[in-house]
Amino acid sequence: MEIYELIFVQLVCKFEEIRDTLKKGLEQLDDDDINYRPNNESNSIANLVVHIEGNINQRIGTGIHGHRDIRSRDHEFSRDLNVSKDELIDKIDKSFKLLIESVKELQNEDLVRTIEVRGKAKTIYEILQQCASHYSEHLGQILYLAKICLGASYKTTSIYKKSY
Repeated sequence: MEIYELIFVQLVCKFEEIRDTLKKGLEQLDDDDINYRPNNESNSIANLVVHIEGNINQRIGTGIHGHRDIRSRDHEFSRDLNVSKDELIDKIDKSFKLLIESVKELQNEDLVRTIEVRGKAKTIYEILQQCASHYSEHLGQILYLAKICLGASYKTTSIYKKSY
């Protein structure tokens, strides 16, 4: 397997793993759990999922595909945000579809193509690596909040690595 092909396969597997684990966690919750925040300074699961969606749309939709940037970070972290579980699962499905299909469509030379992110030139590869790390961090926060909400009834969402 060529190195570029391996990189693309590993990125797709990582993003599928994050998407699937997010959904396994969310499926255990009700709408109140989704919107629960431990204190006024903390984010809810809804905030974190909407934030991931905004990041995907901006980094992939705008950054890679050149779509108009419609992201509103203030909305992502709004204390008034109240979203249903079904809406969040739909957001995950749509945003990760964009992400995964975009990675599958990339060509070898795209990995070293640079775009500007927050005033700095970054390669597509750097952006995708940063996205994988960023979404994994928020996945951990989401699963922790799910455990807080569900207590002993929480079912683990153990991540099983796919073989490449």
